[in-house]
Amino acid sequence: MINKLSISLLLLLLISMFSHAQQTMPAERLPRTVFDVTPPSERVIGSPGEMRISDRSCRNLPASQVRQRIVDIASQEWTWFGASVLDMTSQEELDANAGRSRRWWRTDWMNEEEAGRVADDIAGYWAAAPDSSWLLERQNQRWREQGITARWRDFWSAAFISWVMCESGLGEYEKFQRAIAHHSYIDQAIRARDGLEPEAAFTAFDIGEAEILPGDMLCRGSRPEYRNLDQRRSQMGQGARTHCDVVVELDSANKQIKVIGGNVRGAVRMKLLPATSSSDSYLYPATYGGRSIFAHLKLNTGNKEVAIKDIKPVSSKSG
Repeated sequence: MINKLSISLLLLLLISMFSHAQQTMPAERLPRTVFDVTPPSERVIGSPGEMRISDRSCRNLPASQVRQRIVDIASQEWTWFGASVLDMTSQEELDANAGRSRRWWRTDWMNEEEAGRVADDIAGYWAAAPDSSWLLERQNQRWREQGITARWRDFWSAAFISWVMCESGLGEYEKFQRAIAHHSYIDQAIRARDGLEPEAAFTAFDIGEAEILPGDMLCRGSRPEYRNLDQRRSQMGQGARTHCDVVVELDSANKQIKVIGGNVRGAVRMKLLPATSSSDSYLYPATYGGRSIFAHLKLNTGNKEVAIKDIKPVSSKSG
């Protein structure tokens, strides 16, 4: 049997292939005999325009396995989408991002081949979020009207996170409240912090309150633009435009935090976040391009180590 370290090394090998090639290209997922993860595409049936959810099951695994699986699964999806990186520590990237039209997403999208390749995978992410069938049907309608290259009608970043947690072993809602919007599990983590959800897998902290580790999540608010947990506490249960990414590595030498998220410019991408170190020598995300992280969702597990080290992705200005 191949152990966790071997799985991580295989994933790292896939990642290093991109660095040596100096280009971004999609990679096949590891065989399930090597890394037991059900591809999201297996959760749906039918072709674009007639696609529907067929499997919403989730895994329940020991807490000791969860952190490693979160990092490995997010990393594998990143390579599947081409290992693209957004360097938010680069002023050039920040300037380009600030100059984008708010309507860039209407035209900036995958070509026909790539859109067709990942259509059922993105749909499969939705399967992990309850009450999501209507969202897939809205996308079916868009596909019927505009073809396979039509952009996704609804933001799917929370669906991606829900699927990662579903496959990582947090299948029970008491542990992780999978949802179509990030604020649902942000609120659950805040309630856990307040002692109201003792079974929750994540606990919310303000930035700088707790050490950030791979497998944790970092969350940003845009509408409203939250600065701390108390600002969200005053609006608990209300809808909000938020986004969370999975932490996969902390790079102290370069003062960067590497995170992976879904629907980042229409794909699963890695972001390099600028970081600062405090008196305790831990890294915390810094403000970038006028944006700031307001919530650190810390995974509640005694296992603090993951086997993936020194992820060196190739940077990309595309997307």
